[in-house]
Amino acid sequence: MRKTQWQGWGPGEQAEQHYLVEPRALAGGGDIRHVSEFLRASGWQDRSKMGGPLVMESPDRAVRLSYDPYTQPGGWTIRSAAQGNQAEWWAVIGRQAPVEIVAGLTDALTRSRSAHAPNVWAPLQEQHWHTQFEGRNYTAASPDSTAWMHFRQDGDGNALWWSGARDERGNGWTAQFAPSTPMHLVQAFSTALASPEPVMRPRGRVPHSTKIRTTSVSVLPSQLGAWQQARITAARAATWARNSVRSPRPRTTPRPHAGAGAFRARR
Repeated sequence: MRKTQWQGWGPGEQAEQHYLVEPRALAGGGDIRHVSEFLRASGWQDRSKMGGPLVMESPDRAVRLSYDPYTQPGGWTIRSAAQGNQAEWWAVIGRQAPVEIVAGLTDALTRSRSAHAPNVWAPLQEQHWHTQFEGRNYTAASPDSTAWMHFRQDGDGNALWWSGARDERGNGWTAQFAPSTPMHLVQAFSTALASPEPVMRPRGRVPHSTKIRTTSVSVLPSQLGAWQQARITAARAATWARNSVRSPRPRTTPRPHAGAGAFRARR
């Protein structure tokens, strides 16, 4: 374990011990607000009931996300109604999946789809994951074999994506995606899964595993708050930009014959 001290501490603040954990897939669940606050800043509505699981709904009400820690096995469920040529779809992700990996998919729900054809395997290959073909099946495993991404296809051509991570004790999580889940969302998930960047966890929230490498860091509460706020601010800015593009430009000249009465009627 390495230890690092952050510079620029402000007066009157007490530093708190955190850990940078890698590989990220084994870092444990983390703070679900990493997911929920970004969606809230992107215009999603919180539909949660007092004392119940987290439930959030997209601005167009087509996609609903829930996180339930009270049932077994519990975890994340994202469901979308059919829209145009897109069939309804779902994704189920285990409770111990790091929120940073879950956010790979949920953040992508707030962005426009890229014009480029998605490639789920490209992010994994870029990080030197081991790949293997088995008939209609395709498998990719992380270099340390703790995380994986599987593609299965049955005789009718129905596809199933399955992913997850396990440590030496069998502790971990799994994720499944419906055959109809948009591929750009599965790619966003695989990109976050394969990222070599460590994730931060507070003291006492780091899983016990010989597969994990940690770096101890001392962090001020104001630093944590600033990092979290930067993510929320970015979501709000992106939402404002999207809404500005969609909204028609305000009329700079009055309508012909538009008197005060007509103006009041339009309101």
